[in-house]
Amino acid sequence: MNSEKENFQEKNYTKKSFIYRFSQFVGFLLGARFFVAAILTLALYVSTFFLFNQDESFRKFVFDFKVHGIIFCTVLTILAGGIINQFYDFEKDHLVKPFRTRIQSFIKQKYFLYAYLVLSIISLGVAWMISHNVFIFFIVYQFFMWFYSHKLSRILILNNLTFVSLTLYPFFGMMVYYQTFSKKVLLMAVFLFLILLCIDIVKDTLTKRVDETFGYTTIPNYFKPTIVNRIIVSLLIITMVVSMKLIIRTGIAGFMAYYFAAGLFVFITCIYLIINNTRRNKFFTITILRFWVFAGIIAMLLSGLEGKL
Repeated sequence: MNSEKENFQEKNYTKKSFIYRFSQFVGFLLGARFFVAAILTLALYVSTFFLFNQDESFRKFVFDFKVHGIIFCTVLTILAGGIINQFYDFEKDHLVKPFRTRIQSFIKQKYFLYAYLVLSIISLGVAWMISHNVFIFFIVYQFFMWFYSHKLSRILILNNLTFVSLTLYPFFGMMVYYQTFSKKVLLMAVFLFLILLCIDIVKDTLTKRVDETFGYTTIPNYFKPTIVNRIIVSLLIITMVVSMKLIIRTGIAGFMAYYFAAGLFVFITCIYLIINNTRRNKFFTITILRFWVFAGIIAMLLSGLEGKL
C-alpha cells in the first residue's frame, strides 16, 4: 500500500515538474519575444537575398557565412532586447499582459537578466569575429535597445520613433553591407516604417491609462482622442501615397505590385476602423496591419522566386 502511494506521489511530482519546466520554457520564449525574432529572421533572409543582394547566386549566398553571422547576431540581439524590455516593463505588463506575465512568473527576473547578458555577449563575440565594423554596428544596436527600455520608451514621440527605428535597424545594416541604395528600396523602407509606426501608436491607444499610471508619455495620453485619430489616419494616407509611388515610378511588377495595390484597400479599411473609434476596431486595425506586414514578406519571397526562376 505504501509502495503504491509512493509511486503515485512520484508520478504526480514528475507531472508537476514537467508542467513547471514547460511553463518556464514558454515564459522565457514569451519574455525574449522569440516569435517576433523568428518573423524578423525570415524577413531578414527574404529581403537580403531578394532585395539587397542583386548579384550573388543562391549557392554563393548560402555559403556567405558572414551574412549568416550578421543575421545570427541580429537574432540574439533582438532576443536580448525583448528580455531587457520586459524587465523594465514588468509592472506595466502585469496589467497590460496578465497571461504572459503569469507564465513569466515561473522564472525569476534574475535569470532573465543572466540570459540577457549571455545573449548580448555571444552576439558581440560573433560580431567581433566577423569584423570590427560589424562589432561597432551591434554595440550601437544593443546600446539603443537598452536605452530605449531604460529611458526613451517614456518620452513622447521619441518612444514610437525609436521603437520602429530599432525594428528596421538590421535591415538598414544589410542595405549598407550590400550597398543597395535605390529609390525603390528607400520607398519600401518608408512604407514599412509608416505601417510599424501606425501599429505602435494604435497599440498605445489600447494601453493609454496604464501608460499614464506608470509614467509613459505617449501620443494617446498626451493628445486628445480626435487628434490621435487624425495622426493615425494621416499616416495611413501617406502610406497609401507611398504605395502608389512604388507601383507607378519604380517598375515593381508581379506579386509585389499586387501586394502594394491590394494594400490600398487594406489601408482604406483601417482608416474606416479608426474613424469608427472603438476598442474592438483598434484591435482589428493592429491585427490587419500586422498581417499585412507578414503578407509583404511572403509577397517578396514569391516575387523573388518568380524573378530567379
